[in-house]
Amino acid sequence: MNIHEYQAKEVLRRFGGITLKGGVADTAEEAVNVAKEIGGNLWVVKAQIHAGGRGKGGGVKIAKSLDEVKDLASNMLGMTLVTHQTGPEGKEVNKVFIEQGCDIGKEYYVAVLLDRAYGRVTMMASSEGGMDIEEVAERTPEKIHKVVIDPATGLMPFQARQLAFAIGMKGKVVGKAVKSMMALYKAYENTDCSLAEINPLVETKDGEIITLDAKMNFDSNALYRHPEIIELRDLTEEDPAEVEASKYDLAFIKLDGNIGCLVNGAGLAMSTMDIIQIHGGSPANFLDVGGGANKEKVTEAFKIILRDPNVKGILVNIFGGIMKCDIIAEGVIAASKELGLKVPLVVRLQGTNVEEGKKLLSESGLDITPADDLTDAATKIVSAVKGGQ
Repeated sequence: MNIHEYQAKEVLRRFGGITLKGGVADTAEEAVNVAKEIGGNLWVVKAQIHAGGRGKGGGVKIAKSLDEVKDLASNMLGMTLVTHQTGPEGKEVNKVFIEQGCDIGKEYYVAVLLDRAYGRVTMMASSEGGMDIEEVAERTPEKIHKVVIDPATGLMPFQARQLAFAIGMKGKVVGKAVKSMMALYKAYENTDCSLAEINPLVETKDGEIITLDAKMNFDSNALYRHPEIIELRDLTEEDPAEVEASKYDLAFIKLDGNIGCLVNGAGLAMSTMDIIQIHGGSPANFLDVGGGANKEKVTEAFKIILRDPNVKGILVNIFGGIMKCDIIAEGVIAASKELGLKVPLVVRLQGTNVEEGKKLLSESGLDITPADDLTDAATKIVSAVKGGQ
């Protein structure tokens, strides 16, 4: 789960992070009122979407008067902001964040994430703040510095100092940077983040360290422990199909292919997508109904797939362990009849109650193509989809 910049800063402040004065608005008039509360004569108007690269796309602007705040907010609200992370379709801006201006001296990058190479949480930092870290890694990897964090002790202050020195900080700002790094780590650890990032972490010309932009992603499987984080969820930023799937506890991710996939088990779902691609097809989604799904859950999963206009065929691939094949069959039949199945459907069933499941499908009156194994299933659905194009 992702949250907006202004929300990430709220979370960081709870753990000692230092940010500038700011407030969120969803109308131009509100934006002016926020600017008045902040005071001063320089503000930054920032579009709030779940994507990076907003500045390059025109989503971050400086205002030197209240009239400029109003004009910029009015132009941003409702606009479709396109960045390298949104894709060409972009995202609609529904909120803007008004923040006080800042006299920037130097920009840095700091993030906490899981480094799979070490199997440990890692803090990384760079002197190249304000840039995409992927670009820094490609062009100047020597400017990225890391410390691996022992889970028994957490991030130690000396490790944060090592990073501060490594990215060129000197003097009193080092201690202030350590405070921001420790706050970032505490926020990551205590809210079950998958990523906590400050970019840029700014050293002002008067020697202060400020979190100028922040990004936080959370492990969806741990959200049950954090009702305060769930409250920050913005459904308008998520794909409607993924939102619908989450209501039924379905692991669903929309992709850009045309073959719908309904599978039980994340590993089997990944394998199913791989073999579709190997045989020349393109998966339209990742969908894991889980091991304990019932008929209603399977029916809803099938409905979600069928609502995608890009889907030209569906592959159901079930290995029945806890999940029984006849339950899957009942769900597929119910959804197909309710929505009207108009695309090719290939079903591969193996495991618990497989014969009962196959019998239900064969007697359903639906045009269903059975498959003996995964290769057979992938070959048949790809052929059926290509034949119908």
